[in-house]
Parts: sequence; structure tokens; C-alpha cells
Amino acid sequence: MSGGDEPRSYYVGMDVGTGSVRAALVDQRGTLLAFADQPINQWEPQFNHHEQSSEDIWAACCVVSKKVVQGVNLHQIRGLGFDATCSLVVLDKQFRPLPVNREGDSHRNIIMWLDHRAVSQVHRINQTKHSVLQYVGGVMSVEMQAPKLLWLKENLRETCWDKAGHFFDLPDFLSWKATGVTARSLCSLVCKWTYSAEKGWDDSFWKMVGLEDLVTDNYSKIGNQVLPPGASLGSGLTPEAAKDLGLPPGIAVAASLIDAHAGGLGVIGADVKGHGLACEGQPVTSRLAVICGTSSCHMGISKNPIFVPGVWGPYFSAMVPGFWLNEGGQSVTGKLIDHMVQGHAAFPELQAKAKARRQSVYAYLNSHLDLIKKAQPVGFLTVDLHVWPDFHGNRSPLADLTLKGMVTGLKLSQDLDDLAILYLATVQAIAFGTRLIIEAMESAGHSISTLFLCGGLSKNPLFVQMHADITGMPVVLSQEVESVLVGAAVLGACASGDFASVQEAMAKMSRVGKVVFPRHEDKRYYDKKYQVFLKLVEHQKEYAAIMKGD
Repeated sequence: MSGGDEPRSYYVGMDVGTGSVRAALVDQRGTLLAFADQPINQWEPQFNHHEQSSEDIWAACCVVSKKVVQGVNLHQIRGLGFDATCSLVVLDKQFRPLPVNREGDSHRNIIMWLDHRAVSQVHRINQTKHSVLQYVGGVMSVEMQAPKLLWLKENLRETCWDKAGHFFDLPDFLSWKATGVTARSLCSLVCKWTYSAEKGWDDSFWKMVGLEDLVTDNYSKIGNQVLPPGASLGSGLTPEAAKDLGLPPGIAVAASLIDAHAGGLGVIGADVKGHGLACEGQPVTSRLAVICGTSSCHMGISKNPIFVPGVWGPYFSAMVPGFWLNEGGQSVTGKLIDHMVQGHAAFPELQAKAKARRQSVYAYLNSHLDLIKKAQPVGFLTVDLHVWPDFHGNRSPLADLTLKGMVTGLKLSQDLDDLAILYLATVQAIAFGTRLIIEAMESAGHSISTLFLCGGLSKNPLFVQMHADITGMPVVLSQEVESVLVGAAVLGACASGDFASVQEAMAKMSRVGKVVFPRHEDKRYYDKKYQVFLKLVEHQKEYAAIMKGD
């Protein structure tokens, strides 16, 4: 496995996504040497309630960790980094799981990031117009932690709230499990909990929203020791966790990141020399990292704070130390594409044909689109089919939970061609949503020239090309497609002391794989479709106003 004369150092990156735990063994050049994944359970006891189990997730971490280090000299493993979804983990004072459900099932002790149970709570929080809200684009999302905490207090007072000793963001739970250190990562607290890197917690906010009990004991339940991502925690991996994970005790464990931020870290620092990109001579602030999986996150950084309405942040040092982060997002992207495709009448036929060709359904759809486009560019197949993608509300830049999905241009036929074109229109709608976010960021003061894509959807060439064509910007893909895992490994490398800073580790461990340029000759067509895209939401609001009227 070793190459060159220098002894190889290895780092383990671990990523807890929505549906699985993934781990990778990565070397100091950012090369992925081993990969493993393990599914994790999800429960949906009622609509918009999504739950997981911290014990189940830790057990999956142990499985994948042991797999990726098989046959490796353990003395060469220098560090461990975690990233995870920003789900809420609830434990009692003895660190045992507490139920986040009315059934009293304490095994299910995590409210997932995409859980929308706290709609009434977030509405009341936003009505306070408290100054901390200006750091989340002016409007807090139902996916953040304060509304979920308030929901627990109001709905599960006796079974959960009164017994709780620790509320962890999932990435911080994992680093605690590995080290016994309850310190939180600046990333989680700043992005999801209203913590300020400069001022700390704001007592007046928690009191104003009815969560004054968290202020007592110096915020011990939600974190009063805060470290920047990549900082080394305590004495490293505890003997107990080392045994669980199959790793050497005492290796460095890093303060964690949210999964999307790890993806940003894994791609945004790559050396782009020789690729003919505008961002080559520009600062890293001209790059936008788009992490696209179940949902999508748009990470832009700046030297000075930029306030973008409807876009989260600015968050200081939440992804790259010393830079302010703005985070746009789309609540469902990969999940929306699945929803549209799997719900179509022709889906069973598609499944059978893809299986016969030993292809994924999306690879099959992409080749089917190439077949039916004839002489025209593939994107032109949707000239009279338009989609507004907010089937789960709008996160950015409209920050409107009440928005719904829209499709216009439906016909009576339901064959495979119709399914393929609906799939294409959905992918385009997601790319138009990205364009809308970029425009909001640029009008507030960002200057973006290049997109850096990673995550599951970045493996889909149609998705990538549509993002290039619709934004008019080149898209850079990493040499390692698993950029989120590289980002987690960067944290471990940083904690080990092998690199002087996160920036140095980031630059040495991320590399450009492929650049996809926009087809500028199609610009006029996409500009027209974008006008329709904006009309769709305008009309939706008009319809709502008509229905609300007397």
C-alpha cells in the first residue's frame, strides 16, 4: 500500500449521513485507500417526525471502522475525524438515551435534521425578531436545534426534558463517545444552536424563547467548552472506544464538523492550476462548495462577514478557520429526484430495464434522454415542462416553510419518455434553485466564479452538466468522489499535528479530478426557463393569497 520513500501516515474519516455510516482510510496526500458503509435505522412514527438511535449509529461506526483498517499497520494511523448530520441527540445525566417520542421508546433518542415537528415553535422563535436571528439569514429554520428543544420541553416534559443531562449535535455526540470529552465543535454550535464565536451564548435569547432552564449551570446541557473544528480532543481515543472501533488507543480525535461542512473542507481548497479556471488566480472566497446528497448545501466563505437574507450565517470559523461562512441550502434534492422518479407510473418498467442492463436507474435515464433528444441539446426536452422543487419548503434564499412543489406541462401519457423528461425537469429545477441562491449571495457582496461539487449527486453527469449550464459557471469535481470523507480525514490529520493548520491539510489533501464547463451556446434557453422558474413561485404566492382572501 505504501508509495514513495516517506512513511505513510493514515487517518480515518467517518461520516454519519441520513441513511448510512461511511468510513474511509485516507493517507496524507488525500488518497482514499479503503472504504466501508453500513446502513442505519430511521423511524417515522408520524408525518414530519423522523428519529434515529445513537446506540444504533455508534454500532454502525464500529462496523465500518474495523473494516477500513483491516490489514493495516495500526501504528501508522495517526488521527480520527467525524462528521455527521446536524441531528439532535438526547441523553440523561448518566449519558443514557432518552425518548424523543410519545411512545416512550428511549432507543429512539435522536430527532433527525430533516424532522419538521417544531413548526409552531420555530414560528414563535422567529416572531421574537431576536438579534441572534440575523446570523441565520433573518429567519430560523425548523431544522435547527432551538425549536426542537422547545418542542421537547412543551411535549415530552416528564419523559425527556426533565431527565435530560446532555443535548448533543450528532457530530459532537460522536467525538464525546470516542474521547469522553463533552466539548462541542464551534461548527455545530455556531451553525445550529445560535452560539457566537466572539460573544458565546446569548442569555437573553434563551430566556425570550422560553428555554431559560438551559442557561443554568453555565449551559452545561448544551455545551460550555467550545473548540474549533480539527482541534485535538482530550487525551485522544479512549481505550474503550479504541476497542469498539478497532483503532489504537490514544490516537488524536478531532473536534467535528457537520457533514456538509466536511464536504466543503474536502473540496474547496484544491489546487486548480492548469485547468483554465477563473478562480486560479483568485482568493478561495471566489469558490462555492455545493454538497449535494439527500439535501444540498451551498458553502461560500468570505474574509469579512456578509449578511445574506434567507441564507444562513455569517458564521465565523465554522468551516475554514479565520473565514466567515455563509450556507445556502435546499431541503430536499436527492430525496426529491427519488420521489419524482419512484412515484411515476413507468418506474417499474424503468427498474426492470435498468436491472437488465446492470445499470442504476439514473444511468439508464441519462442514456434514455440521450436517445430521445435527437439533434437538440438534452436540456431542451423540457421546453414546456417546468418544476418548482420546494416539495419540503424552501430553505434558501426564500426561507419559507410553507412553499410547496409545482409541476406545469403535464400530459395524459405516462411512458418512459415522460418519466425521463420529468426527471430532467426536476434536476434542472434543483440547478435553478442553486442559481437563485448564488444570485442572493452575490447581490449581498459575495463574488463567485466557480462551483466545487461533491456528494452523491455529483456522481451523476447530468446533474453536474445542468448545474454548469444553468449557473453559467464551471463545475470542479474532486479526484476523490468521497469528498465528505476526505474532509473528515482532514480533521483527523489536523488533530494529529501532522499539518500546521486546517488550511494546510485542506490544500494538501484535496485534488481536482475533472472540470465540467458550461455550454454557453444554450444560455438563452436556460435564461428563459429561469424566468419561468421565478414566475412559478410568484404565482404560487398569488394562489395562496386568493385562497386566503374573503
